[in-house]
Amino acid sequence: MPKTIFHSSEKSNFILNMTEEQYSKLASRGLVIAMLMTPLFTLAPEIFHDLVSAKITYAFSAGGLVVGGVIAMILAIIAFMKKYMSKRLIIPMGAMIIMELWGIFSLTRGVILSYSFYGYPERGEGMLAIIFYFCFFASAAALKRESAFRAIIDGIVGVGLLNSIVALIQVFGGALSHYTLVSMEVKVNAASGLSMSPLFLAMVLTLSLTAALISFISSENKKRSIGMLICAALFSFVMMFTYSFIGFCGTAFALIAAIAAVFVLKAPKKKLLSVPVSIASAAAAIALVFAGAIGNISSYRLYDGRLLWWADAYMRASASGTFDSRVVDIDDTADVYFYMNRRAMDVIENNPLTGTGPEQLAFALFRAPEDLSYYSDITKVISASKGCFDKVYNEYLYTTATRGVVSGITLVITVLSAVALGFAAFRKKRSAETFTIFVLALGGALIYLIGCSSIPFAPVFWTVAGAACAELKSGKQNKAEKKNAEKTAKKDTEKNTKKAKA
Repeated sequence: MPKTIFHSSEKSNFILNMTEEQYSKLASRGLVIAMLMTPLFTLAPEIFHDLVSAKITYAFSAGGLVVGGVIAMILAIIAFMKKYMSKRLIIPMGAMIIMELWGIFSLTRGVILSYSFYGYPERGEGMLAIIFYFCFFASAAALKRESAFRAIIDGIVGVGLLNSIVALIQVFGGALSHYTLVSMEVKVNAASGLSMSPLFLAMVLTLSLTAALISFISSENKKRSIGMLICAALFSFVMMFTYSFIGFCGTAFALIAAIAAVFVLKAPKKKLLSVPVSIASAAAAIALVFAGAIGNISSYRLYDGRLLWWADAYMRASASGTFDSRVVDIDDTADVYFYMNRRAMDVIENNPLTGTGPEQLAFALFRAPEDLSYYSDITKVISASKGCFDKVYNEYLYTTATRGVVSGITLVITVLSAVALGFAAFRKKRSAETFTIFVLALGGALIYLIGCSSIPFAPVFWTVAGAACAELKSGKQNKAEKKNAEKTAKKDTEKNTKKAKA
């Protein structure tokens, strides 16, 4: 007989009677919807940002994270109630909980507490977002079925597809974007999709491209294979229009993963076709630039510095000052990254215990003017502070600088243990799904060395990291559970029959 509370109906107690298979089905679909929320909500600011009268900002994107985060939170609560968390989660889950608690401690040290909690305006990645990331991680870690993994993998491809469709409009139409220019004269029509920044888009597409390539290689369904190959070609094409070092690294990682998948999964060698197709697609994008078909440029190069510092942080988000050409060469990608890393190390040295507070890095770097009466709010002060920036494109370093050494260490432990558990799961069950999830977790961990967290990317990564930690049930265990459930139901029916006769 199904369990109920206070003699209420069976339908109203669906959580009490939920099986692991039902949870996995519900959670995987819920997480896919949750991952799509931020890009879908970003449609509004991208469409209306050119309208002077419109007051729609990237706070809409943060609203999308809240909706997705609440979905993930509900799923996580169900997982904890049903005790679906296995012992293998002790290290990653424990480390992430410590990171969350230390982040709250760090929050109290912030200059503006509302920014620390809700996130800097136009960024939205304060402590509340970090709490939601834990929910994505926990919900995915409680999955028990390979079918749930397949849904998540398809969802990641879907996120990339949605971003790429908008990116094509940005590249060829020069619309729906803050990144048509990388300086006052140079027009490049850089793609940001629905990820708020070309560099954030490159991070998202790294996982989407990897998922699409491995899905093409592992799928035996002809229509699905063709669909995944088309998606992979599209992602490779769009990736080049991020004009970023991350884009090239992400593409290289995905191609290496595809080659490995052919041999590890013992797929037909003809599946290696996906590699030259992706390379040709990326080459076609670069050829269009050299042909003068995009913007007003006729040669291809990386614009990381100008995109992340001038176009994004300064012009779009007003989260930093403009770059100081006396101390950093904005057109030298390596110089920009090394400069930011050095400044972040200085911040860590001065604030090792608590950091600056979530989303507060710019406050530790800007120079406050003597007369503040001229400025209407703090964002104007930061924008006027030359050489100040708000993001370090190394998430491990950025976390340490903003939330303290403890947070930095626990982030590394969480990510490494997720990758290790993902590898162990694949060795135990050598399936396409476990291999894909492991590779995606590894890709996200590596991308964090040259990229930073953002509300479009982080939900995808933490879902994958959680899934890598999940303990899948074998076919024998599934059959045993079904038999036990059938026996229990039969016994309950016999007892009810006897009671009715009595």
